Amino acid sequence: MPKFRKKPVVIEAIRFTQSNFDEVELFTEGKAHSWSRERRKDGYDHCIIPTLEGEHIATSGDWIIKGVNGEFYPCKPDIFQKTYELV
Repeated sequence: MPKFRKKPVVIEAIRFTQSNFDEVELFTEGKAHSWSRERRKDGYDHCIIPTLEGEHIATSGDWIIKGVNGEFYPCKPDIFQKTYELV
């Protein structure tokens, strides 16, 4: 069976926290949203990211990645750490 290696690509990403929803919303060009704009006592605990495959939920600590075609998608911290490094 043939094997393939992922091409190196530089991406932009922001880590979603309960207190930076406004930054995530700006980073995703207004595409990230919440089920309700009401904040929990400690901030947002999730946001919805429209992706090419439909809407995905990002929870606090997830990374929001801007893909090579300008699309956005969430990534869990452990997968992000295994896949990406700071340039």
